[in-house]
Amino acid sequence: MQTYIFRGRYNADAIKGMMANPEDREAVLAKIFAKVGGKLLAYYMTFGEDDFVFIAECPDNHTVLSLSILGTAGGSVSDLKTAAAMTSKEAMAAFKNAGALAGSFKSAGR
Repeated sequence: MQTYIFRGRYNADAIKGMMANPEDREAVLAKIFAKVGGKLLAYYMTFGEDDFVFIAECPDNHTVLSLSILGTAGGSVSDLKTAAAMTSKEAMAAFKNAGALAGSFKSAGR
């Protein structure tokens, strides 16, 4: 399965609601990822540009997009950003493949 990193913010209404009635968002996310055949690996509350970061495994990009749409449609999350994550070993294989293709590729305008 592919690993993905999700980052985003809660809007003011969501923050007010969670202050009034704290809830474990990690448990909610773990349940929804399991339902689609994925797995929540880590969930963090952060401060700065984002309010949360979580890392999860998902079967495919279609599933990730569906979950991103679901999270945004709920109305409590804004600025949701999702990125596919690669291990160092996977990245090294990509660099090797790019190197093998380098001789057959011409950059635009060159």
